[in-house]
Amino acid sequence: MRFHLVAACAALAWCVIATTARAQNPNPTDIRGCTAIENDAQRLACYDHATGRVNLPAAQKRQAAVPSAGVFGHEHEGTPAISTPGNSEVATPLSLLDSRWELSPESKLGTFNVRGYKPVYVLPIFASSNQNNRARSPNPDNTASADEGLENIEAKFQLSLKSKVWQGVFGDAGDVWVGYTQSSRWQVYNTKQSRPFRETDYEPEAMLVFNTNYHVLGWDGRLLGIGLDHQSNGRGNPLSRGWNRIIANVGFERDGWTVMLRPWWRIPESRSTDDNPDISNYMGRGEVQVVHEWHGQEFGLALRDSFRGGSQQHGSARFSWSFPIAGNLRGYAEVFKGYGESLIDYNHNATYLGLGVSLLDWY
Repeated sequence: MRFHLVAACAALAWCVIATTARAQNPNPTDIRGCTAIENDAQRLACYDHATGRVNLPAAQKRQAAVPSAGVFGHEHEGTPAISTPGNSEVATPLSLLDSRWELSPESKLGTFNVRGYKPVYVLPIFASSNQNNRARSPNPDNTASADEGLENIEAKFQLSLKSKVWQGVFGDAGDVWVGYTQSSRWQVYNTKQSRPFRETDYEPEAMLVFNTNYHVLGWDGRLLGIGLDHQSNGRGNPLSRGWNRIIANVGFERDGWTVMLRPWWRIPESRSTDDNPDISNYMGRGEVQVVHEWHGQEFGLALRDSFRGGSQQHGSARFSWSFPIAGNLRGYAEVFKGYGESLIDYNHNATYLGLGVSLLDWY
């Protein structure tokens, strides 16, 4: 019931967004509409769309860099280089976080552009050391009574997109983004069980994001955000799982590195209807995300922890690696160890290994 209500609200919200977009944004196929745009970056993006020349900064990996002044006066390779007619190398102002969150004024591209959020990938091989055959929860209504007969090797895929729906909430400061992530685990090799989808997690969210400009120990503090996040698997009892959170985001970067600190607070639910009352003790109360780009490759590490002691202390680590194959197609590998690889496994400890391809990375 809760999932259908969320889905209906999400559909209504997107209808409102689409209507607003048509009312406020000129048709990109009509170049005359671009002349009415005041912002230089948005007007240029409109002309690019109208003439078929779409080349958003987020679609490119950084291949070269030019020296720039560091926080303490030292030089470091923190600004990528691009070539322009009549000028062999020009420093672009876009940083890693800029390329996905449009933080600086020169990186603004307006509203209702679909952008990548979390990695988008397909893993034909996703193997577990200890498949969760009987899901359990402190709530008796959410504890399975029999084994599901699952296999340890399955497939996994993830889709994750976001869009800016309000630019300049407080004058020139603050943008509102909406995002949607869906990840599925498919027992495609399990012929005895008719190849079922073992688990699909749905995660819509809304975020208010600010550009910041401060320096801490050689790191540039570039992003500050606060958001509302819903995550559920859309299933009925006893396999229903879900929670709602308020999540803060604090982003830092330097020389091809980004670090995102993400503490969160779970919005309480009635214990009698809570699918997973102890989820914060397993899937944590915050995480640290670290991403590093090196020679066209991207390495990611996400660490979660419950920030509790004794029997309530649990966490997880997820490591990912993507590398070029051909064009925009990239190889992708993922290793996960700990609790909460998916919602149905929130209190299940296992190691997972995934191999496949990706179409979009973190940056």
